[in-house]
Amino acid sequence: MNLPRETHNESEPLERDARVIVLLGPPGSGKGTQSAFLKKTLKIPSISTGEILRAECASGSSQGKSLGNLLAGGNLASDELVNELVAKRLSQPECRRGFILDGYPRTLAQADFLDGLLAALRLPAPTILHFVASRETLVNRVSGRRQCGSCGRIYNVYFHPPAKADICDADGAPLTHRADDLESVVTERLAIYERTTSPLVEYYRGGDFHTIDAEGGEAFVREAMQGALAGAAVPA
Repeated sequence: MNLPRETHNESEPLERDARVIVLLGPPGSGKGTQSAFLKKTLKIPSISTGEILRAECASGSSQGKSLGNLLAGGNLASDELVNELVAKRLSQPECRRGFILDGYPRTLAQADFLDGLLAALRLPAPTILHFVASRETLVNRVSGRRQCGSCGRIYNVYFHPPAKADICDADGAPLTHRADDLESVVTERLAIYERTTSPLVEYYRGGDFHTIDAEGGEAFVREAMQGALAGAAVPA
């Protein structure tokens, strides 16, 4: 596919303070929580591959309908399609000052494409935050997750349980346990992640790469990110 064509000075990014941040980490490592924090503090969009794919499926386009059928059948979207949708999303005006990527890239082909896309958009090379935690912690975080089917509030039976088992504290509605949060499913998801992401870690390690200890609480992880992103002035 063709990369976006820009008319800006090729020696400078679109914005002098533009920042591109890529979050790498397995399910349960807290990327989603910290992505929302960075979005608020850095005032740049937080973009996940899942959101992009869901938006395309909901668009009603022929491509969206084909994608919906593909995903419904348990298949993964191709690198080419994901790259095309990501390029379209990152070319929007709100991304001129940078963005946070959660869930992309996931393969070496996607990482290579992202390098070319950033160059075409006159944006800097990405800062990589690699979230790491023990397998036990990751499994407990995901398999212990429960959500209120009414208000959407999320609990964890290990770390943040409701006052009454399986009942929402806020509205008394029953809590649900998603099928993809079952321990056996989580274990397989982690195995897949390790196989597909290890090459990415090596790909990025020589650049602006930072390992974030995700074992602690939110404040602990934020402090670690603050050190890694000192130039971005992330508040404590």
